[in-house]
Amino acid sequence: MRGRYRHAVEARLARIEGHVHAIHTMIHEGKGYPEIAHQIVAVRSSLDSALGAIVEDLARNCVEVSPRKAAVVRAVDELREVVATSL
Repeated sequence: MRGRYRHAVEARLARIEGHVHAIHTMIHEGKGYPEIAHQIVAVRSSLDSALGAIVEDLARNCVEVSPRKAAVVRAVDELREVVATSL
């Protein structure tokens, strides 16, 4: 990935790693499930955000380099819709 959002995605993934490590520590320390579940929800949200940035960057790149912009815009819109409904 060489797009505009690469740095932001890398930062999000680093935060996700930190959250996952924290969850692992919480389990070993015997923390309650509500606390652990809250952290897991935060990780899922962060993953969704990272995926959204990747899709947005890919979409922009596809449109910028395509000689058939109208067809690509339709395909990109469809991809965005699929991703948005799966999040």
